[in-house]
Amino acid sequence: LTVSIHADPTFEFPWFAGHASETGDGKGDGWNLNIPLPRACELDRWLNALTTALDRIKASGADALVVALGVDTYVDDPLGTFVIRGDDYATIAGRIAAADLPTVIIQEGGYAVDAIGTNVARFLDPFRTA
Repeated sequence: LTVSIHADPTFEFPWFAGHASETGDGKGDGWNLNIPLPRACELDRWLNALTTALDRIKASGADALVVALGVDTYVDDPLGTFVIRGDDYATIAGRIAAADLPTVIIQEGGYAVDAIGTNVARFLDPFRTA
């Protein structure tokens, strides 16, 4: 199962993939869940998307998670379009950690160079106590 919460590709990179209608093909049909979100998406809407994602992950019977963490969702990211604040990363991560699955986290996006380290550390913090 691949689940992705990201900016809507009608206005954001990669512009041609990541639409909600892309659910997989053949034997993989239903094993891809794209959750595209609008510009200026704030924490509440992001957490609603995360609830949808975690419900699908649980229903799939997954026994581990790989999280591709993009902190380009940060409000001050020069390329991002979301309104996620620094402390929000701990809230998001706390919900993921509560899934109680072995988790690998790969940091893969973020362009507010002075804030990347702080935001990633905030995200990692709930996993130290999980």
